Amino acid sequence: MSSAWLLPEHIADVLPSEARRIEELRRTLLDMARGYGFELVMPPLMEYLESLLSGTGRELDLKTFKLVDQLSGRALGVRADTTPQVARIDAHLLNRAGVSRLCYCGPVLHTRPNAPHATREPLQLGAEIYGHAGLEADLEIQELAVDGLQAVGMSGLLLDLADARIVRGVLAGLSVDGDRLQAVVAALASKDVASLKALAQDFPAVSRHALLALVDLYGDESVLEQARRSLPDRALIRGALDDLAWLAGHLRAAHPSVRVGFDLSDLSGYAYYSGARFAVYAADVGEAVVRGGRYDEVGAIFGRNRPAVGFSLDLKALAAHIQPMPPRPAVRAPWGEDAELRAAVRQLRSQGETVLCTLPGQDPGAQEFECDRELAAVDGRWTLRSI
Repeated sequence: MSSAWLLPEHIADVLPSEARRIEELRRTLLDMARGYGFELVMPPLMEYLESLLSGTGRELDLKTFKLVDQLSGRALGVRADTTPQVARIDAHLLNRAGVSRLCYCGPVLHTRPNAPHATREPLQLGAEIYGHAGLEADLEIQELAVDGLQAVGMSGLLLDLADARIVRGVLAGLSVDGDRLQAVVAALASKDVASLKALAQDFPAVSRHALLALVDLYGDESVLEQARRSLPDRALIRGALDDLAWLAGHLRAAHPSVRVGFDLSDLSGYAYYSGARFAVYAADVGEAVVRGGRYDEVGAIFGRNRPAVGFSLDLKALAAHIQPMPPRPAVRAPWGEDAELRAAVRQLRSQGETVLCTLPGQDPGAQEFECDRELAAVDGRWTLRSI
């Protein structure tokens, strides 16, 4: 028999020091988004399933926990991604004619972890711009992601660019069923040349050679010129490469310390994205800490097909790569009914100080704080002094 206090696999409590670190990250990143003019929204944790999964595809369907609403008898889903909910809010609740800048932070739940040691309950934070189709919106989202990571102490940043339109341009005019396309995308993402050759063996030579060329199209900005030589000269591909060059130039100008790279076969979220997409990596971190891009079709299912671009990250995963914060300086005070003592404690707290009162028979006991001062009775007055 399992113990009643054991949690499900890949679900964990967050203990004090880590919880504080995550909360500080949340505040810093949301404040950064507010500085850019983003408005905070809080979608519900669950919705009717048909709304939650509208237009999101099979992958999100498999990630979503499903249950039956005891009030209506209808199927509910616990969100596995917040972006479709924010698209619904933009389309139906805000219904603005102009640009909407929206940000959010809240838990999502996955039926399976994304990686062997990943949580099934990420704390997803994201920012999205609706209503602007220009590259200026893409650049703003990328700069917000970079500024936010730098503000929380991430260093050695690399922003990797790609574009979903490139593969669509390569496969233009071909009749490829969904399963085969999914297999091609997976082979490209893993740079599996053998599988790619097998999957594309009956494709026209131009498309087959272009797909194989994509596997090696990663690195610095010279990749773009190599792509222009290796890939078919088609408007969709030219436009994507021109956009990537524009974004890279502006990012380098604004953030000279951030490396900009390209991986044109990185197709994470291929079915989701409609244009330029990006991933941000940090020094000594194997996985991307932020992913984002343009997904102009996200609101179509809600009857309002607006341009959209954004990013998201998992605060729990990000916190694991941030240096632990030192204990917060605090004041130790005895517990007592003396009116002057209690007034002194209230005054210190109103000034932003942390005051730990030693309860009768106990020490403060909190590892998150380091008491470097104390309230002590000196000559009949409560005085703050160093320990």
